[in-house]
Amino acid sequence: MDVSDEPERHTQSDALVCFGMTGNLARKMIFPALYAMVKEGALNTPVVGVASSGWSLEDLREHAAESIRRHGGVDNHDALRRLQSLLRYVDGDYRQRSTFASLKKALSPSRAPTYYLAIPPALFGTVVQGLSADGLVDKARVVLEKPFGRDLASARELNRVVRAAFPEGSIYRIDHYLGKEAIMNLLYFRFANTFLEPIWNRNYVSSVQITLSEDFGVEDRGSFYESVGCLRDVVQNHLFQVLTLLAMEPPGYQEYAAVHAEKFKIFKATLPLTPRDIVRGQYTGYREEPGVARDSDVETFCAVRLYIDSWRWAGVPWYLRAGKRLGSHAAEVLVELKPPPQRVFDDAARPDGLGNYIRIHLSPRSAIALAARVKRPGEEFVGDQRELYLHDAEPEQEMPYERLLTDAMAGVRRLFVDGDTAEAAWAVVEPVIRDHAPAIPYEPGSWGPHEADELISGHGRWHNPGLD
Repeated sequence: MDVSDEPERHTQSDALVCFGMTGNLARKMIFPALYAMVKEGALNTPVVGVASSGWSLEDLREHAAESIRRHGGVDNHDALRRLQSLLRYVDGDYRQRSTFASLKKALSPSRAPTYYLAIPPALFGTVVQGLSADGLVDKARVVLEKPFGRDLASARELNRVVRAAFPEGSIYRIDHYLGKEAIMNLLYFRFANTFLEPIWNRNYVSSVQITLSEDFGVEDRGSFYESVGCLRDVVQNHLFQVLTLLAMEPPGYQEYAAVHAEKFKIFKATLPLTPRDIVRGQYTGYREEPGVARDSDVETFCAVRLYIDSWRWAGVPWYLRAGKRLGSHAAEVLVELKPPPQRVFDDAARPDGLGNYIRIHLSPRSAIALAARVKRPGEEFVGDQRELYLHDAEPEQEMPYERLLTDAMAGVRRLFVDGDTAEAAWAVVEPVIRDHAPAIPYEPGSWGPHEADELISGHGRWHNPGLD
């Protein structure tokens, strides 16, 4: 992978431009992150919001304050006022040259801005071409919100358009999951501990489960969800990124490019999904949500089984599932180990088939536990399976968007996705994007359709985080 066009490291941006500043993502995530950045002294440059809402600057400032009050609270009024003083606003259609002319004026005298595109992916190309046409890309960076495209063809085309305006080293494809402390700890846990390497392979690992469950529905995002669905919105990016951190080989050197190269190799080694490898579900009541078609077949639950055809992982099934309106709100990894080669003690195998395992709880709090059997006191050789906690932490304080936007403005690319890896991930799911069975109804509060249990039946059962 060529990284020779990477710009000088740690060159600080002198402005942040947020397209889609009046949208849902900005209201829930971006304004609280900007407020946190101001409190930490990480943001003291102009913040230019761009949208087509007919707002004034005062409207945006009040909207920012309300967003922060609602999503996190205000504990430093001086910081809130500083953020409001940094705000600028450009109202206009992204398809009109006049919008970018107004942006150019609002940016003056900034010369090295970071553009953050918190807008639908269909508009990425339009905005990038508008920035390029008005000469706004020199020394700039661009941050693209996920999902990066809708399929392999659109991801390739989007890469072509963005790379025509920006060098790859100035393109930051954001997946906020990579900014979570627990996800960053996966990489550290894998390669900072000697004891893992001998067992972290097909000889000792029976299967791997990755679950991301949400106990809420699509809320006010029905129209957006109709355009993506669970496979595109969660599995192809969030869960795939977790998979690569668990499956990748050790990076050859301590630079982001080495990590990206190993992630890329995992996707290239992953066998493309077939219709037999996926179960799609839709919670009862989804079609009554605002913005959702009455005959919608969009999945709100997705479970997949995939295989990585590599020396380390050949034959090991990886089970990934995600969904809305499920039994709990959590994210967890379960790496199940194979049983001992000989059953010396009759009770060594649990009735539910779940043997020794490593459990990595990602949210809402971070925990790493090792499950092993220990003997009960007494004459009989009978035991219980207990968990030894290696790590147990309270929910993180730093928000993912705070970390990622700070890094982007500083030119640090370690927690972002590169273009080749984004395409390789799409290649894995491409066969089932349109060739799949209809979504199966499931009841809110359950763990999805029963067919997902059949998908994993050859390797036991799903481990439901928060309940087992």
